[in-house]
Amino acid sequence: MFPIIPANSAAVSGNQEGIFGFGWTGSATVATTNLISNTGVASTDVTGVGQARQKPAACEYGGDKGIFGYGTAVIGASTTHLSMTNLVTNAGVVGTDVTGVGQARPALAACSYGEDKGIFGYGESFVAPYQFSMTNLVSNSGVVATDVTGVGTARQQLAACEYGDDKAIFGFGATASAAVSMTNLVSNSGVVATDTSGVGTARNGPAACSYDGDKGIFGYGTTPGGNVSMTNLVSNAGVVATDTTGVGTARAHLGATQYGGDKGIFGYGWIGSAVSMSNLVSNAGVVATDTTGVGTVRGYLKACSFN
Repeated sequence: MFPIIPANSAAVSGNQEGIFGFGWTGSATVATTNLISNTGVASTDVTGVGQARQKPAACEYGGDKGIFGYGTAVIGASTTHLSMTNLVTNAGVVGTDVTGVGQARPALAACSYGEDKGIFGYGESFVAPYQFSMTNLVSNSGVVATDVTGVGTARQQLAACEYGDDKAIFGFGATASAAVSMTNLVSNSGVVATDTSGVGTARNGPAACSYDGDKGIFGYGTTPGGNVSMTNLVSNAGVVATDTTGVGTARAHLGATQYGGDKGIFGYGWIGSAVSMSNLVSNAGVVATDTTGVGTVRGYLKACSFN
């Protein structure tokens, strides 16, 4: 017998679980991870695997796995930009360091596209003009490709998420001179479009994830006036909505991931010091009040879904 699907119902096609990883505690970089269950519950700390670092990016690939990549670490007496990656299995197990491909950089963003692939994009440089716009595609087996010439305004501390089932969007961030709200759409073949005029409050350090199977949400971040908790919904056509009044503690440099097939979660972050609270996102894009944090407080981390 075939299952009976009620009229006007939508299939839940997203991943069931998520993972937050890496970050800065205020005194040290860490490789610690915390799993998110299919009901949005964060686990206690999982001992980190791989190089401890902050400002990495992370995304889903292969339909049910994840990848953390890039970032910055203090190695010996030097601050070093990294291009290494760590694969995440469909059981949430983080693999050892994989030799990096492409430009080493922190403060970039990543998201899935094409239903089973991923893309890393943008980031921070040690030298002027201090930002990149290049991208690196991730195959459905987790292999990172060499640099692709950047499209759109070079920037750092931005966020990205999937929308429309198989497409992606990069948004917000900071250039050498100011926070911005522009976005760049990514096609289902991984092609990045030119800048789209920003909607909503310009800010850097937000997080983003998908929800409801085919939509996305950007949330939180910092402006010249301080941290914010506002959100901006992304339609299944990639259209960003105006600001929604924020819920929960205003903060920046946090992570976000899908969970439960059609919901999302924002977690951890920086308020001048590291925090570990989280905020659930319903399948209608409604953000809930703060949930008491679990695990090591930290900011400058990232998250992705799996399983």
